[in-house]
Amino acid sequence: MRLKFIFDRMMALIGLLLLWPLLLIVAILVKIKMPGGPVIFKQTRVGRDGKLFTMYKFRSMTVGHGGSSVSVAGEQRITPLGAKLRKYKLDELPELWNVLIGDMSFVGPRPDVPGYADQLMGEDREVLKLRPGITGPASLKYRDEEELLANQGNPQRYNDEVIFPDKVRINRYYLHHYSFITDIKMIVYTVLGKRLLYNEEII
Repeated sequence: MRLKFIFDRMMALIGLLLLWPLLLIVAILVKIKMPGGPVIFKQTRVGRDGKLFTMYKFRSMTVGHGGSSVSVAGEQRITPLGAKLRKYKLDELPELWNVLIGDMSFVGPRPDVPGYADQLMGEDREVLKLRPGITGPASLKYRDEEELLANQGNPQRYNDEVIFPDKVRINRYYLHHYSFITDIKMIVYTVLGKRLLYNEEII
């Protein structure tokens, strides 16, 4: 995965250099439309080998909310601007910095808050060998995760018993069948919002 490591650093730097005007515009909008709180949301996530790191995103929720770690579409804690940022994944642009400094990769499992990936047992724990990603096979399959959870009677339980175990399965397959070409496909399909045939399923 040496090529993946070099690609991540180069493209993250290029992305930050090219997208800084967009980053600035989004930051200004957050400051104007969502006053009284920070522009950047910082949260501790579980990284490679279970090491904790600070992930950066544009803030999309109200300040001081006490909600679950599982986000559901339509929640009151998600602001109108935040909903748009999340829909088009603009809230994740600051994660390019995480990629540049080596905490994350462009493709890999989404970084979890403590209490999920770091608590895995047995063979499932091998997903921690991967750097967390901005996108990945599980992210593609569950790109509409917030809408899916909104239709469940108990979103937290559905996430813990159905979605999270399926993500672990998909990410373990990714670990054992890694391909740089497939990484590029996943990045392109993420940007285009298209579905991809992966491991005999549409994600």
